[in-house]
Amino acid sequence: MNFLQELNRIVDQYDDSILVMRQQTEQRLPAHQHKKGQLLLVFGGIAYLQTHERDYYIPSNHYIWIPQNYPHNLLYNAQDLHIINIYFPQGSGDEFYTQLGIYPVSKLLSEMLVFSEKWQGNYFEGEWEYEFLHTLQTLLSKEKLKKFSIQLPTTEDERLNSITADLRKRISEPLTLEDTASKFGMSVRSLTRLFQTKLHISFVQYIKMLRVIRAMELMKDTHLTVTELAYEVGYSNISAFSNTFFQLTNMRPSEFKAML
Repeated sequence: MNFLQELNRIVDQYDDSILVMRQQTEQRLPAHQHKKGQLLLVFGGIAYLQTHERDYYIPSNHYIWIPQNYPHNLLYNAQDLHIINIYFPQGSGDEFYTQLGIYPVSKLLSEMLVFSEKWQGNYFEGEWEYEFLHTLQTLLSKEKLKKFSIQLPTTEDERLNSITADLRKRISEPLTLEDTASKFGMSVRSLTRLFQTKLHISFVQYIKMLRVIRAMELMKDTHLTVTELAYEVGYSNISAFSNTFFQLTNMRPSEFKAML
């Protein structure tokens, strides 16, 4: 039995249990899904979740809710992160639990996690730990928190993938729609249409997300100041960098850096 089969066996072994797993390593797994809803909490770095349509970025002190039977692949270095996975059986019909979403860990949720930090394994209805974890799950939809919005759309279009790969390599340089179109032998109109039809996002918005994602990675892996980070990801105006970062993450760069 390979690791993926063993993981699925453990997660889906009991249909009615709540399962707590810590430091689970999924970074080498292909796309897979579980019969239970998955709450994945990230502390100390950045995790990545891939789906067929998008790549999602989960920063420290955030969680992602993955609905039942939702194909996904999680990527992270478990040595750098503290990861908590809690798997829940089908429960509330609240729309919140039918949609994938990334949210900040609130003070209340954090305190509940500290209280249950030693828990591991399956818990069943009738056990007080089960009732506690069920309350934790219910809390998620009641907090009405704003979703973390960094998500890069993906495509199988080879031409566009070549363009986005080039943009990633040159993220510290001035990147314009006109220069990119010229470099790849396209008109501005054609490149604009390509981004809109294949990625459903504008060229400018894609660049903004690339730069903020790169800044988050650098915050985790380097000791650059916010000013140095801004220049490293292609911003000459620190205020513009800070405002864009806040627009996409609901945090200032200094706030995000402090969480790592």
